[in-house]
Amino acid sequence: MADFVDGTAFNHEQGNRARKLFAAVVLAALDDAIADDKKYGNGPEQIARWARSRDGREVLSCAGIDPNERVVTGLMDFVARGVRTSVALSREESERRQAQEAEAA
Repeated sequence: MADFVDGTAFNHEQGNRARKLFAAVVLAALDDAIADDKKYGNGPEQIARWARSRDGREVLSCAGIDPNERVVTGLMDFVARGVRTSVALSREESERRQAQEAEAA
C-alpha cells in the first residue's frame, strides 16, 4: 500500500513539473509575440494564430489552460498591452497596478 501511495505522489509531482514546463512555453510565446508587436506591429495576430494552431492548443492544454476563444482574446489583450511577462509577474508591477487602481477609485 505504501508503494502505491509513493508512486501516486511521484506521478502527481511529475505531472506538476510537466505543467510548469508547458506554462513556461506559453510565457515564452507571449514574450515572442510582444517582441514581434514592438518590431513589426503584428503581435496580437501572431499569438492568436499560434494559440489557434494545433500545436498551440496542445501546449495550452498541457499547461492546464483551456484553449478556447476567450483565452485567445485574453492572450491578444496581454500582448497588446506590451508588458513583458517577467515584468508583469513581478512584485513591483503588481504593487504599481494596485496603487494605480487605488488612485482611480
